Amino acid sequence: MPKRVDHEQRRRLIADAVCRIAADRGLEAVSLGEVAAEAGISKGLVQHYFPGKDAMLRYATGTLRDWVENRLRTEFADGPTDLRAALIALLPFKDESRTEALVANAFVVRALKDPEIANRFRVGHTQLRDAVAAMITAAQADGRLHPKLEPLQETDLLLALVAGLGEAVLLGHRTPAEVISLVDHHLSRLLP
Repeated sequence: MPKRVDHEQRRRLIADAVCRIAADRGLEAVSLGEVAAEAGISKGLVQHYFPGKDAMLRYATGTLRDWVENRLRTEFADGPTDLRAALIALLPFKDESRTEALVANAFVVRALKDPEIANRFRVGHTQLRDAVAAMITAAQADGRLHPKLEPLQETDLLLALVAGLGEAVLLGHRTPAEVISLVDHHLSRLLP
């Protein structure tokens, strides 16, 4: 009987290799040969699934999203309800979140020139924005946050704060303790 091949599993294997290379050495290091070596497969097999680097990179952005969603789903099994915990989970403090941040940063420059990758970032950001805004609205409803806050505007500010602080952590400009203190300071200003 012929061996059954899970083509989607092979694509994910290749995309995981792309993401590991991107986290370690940036997208400049992604090539058919490097990806094949990282994935432990032949260059021909990589080319069978992806005709070129652009196709690999586009597919790998979905892998990055899967990594983030799976990690957050595990951390918040009942759904994120605590705004502070959700914001801190977005910061690159642990190995997994640090790798995700490095991969995302590598792809940001690519997204400037690739509309498909840019759109994937836009969709992901919209989903995150909606989730954080819902947490703010819920916290307002039960009196944990000031009722006069505009949820989407505050969400945009919080996500910008977390993005900037995440970069500071990646670059070694701030420690996790310093960043948590800054997040707490900002959140304290939103109390009723």
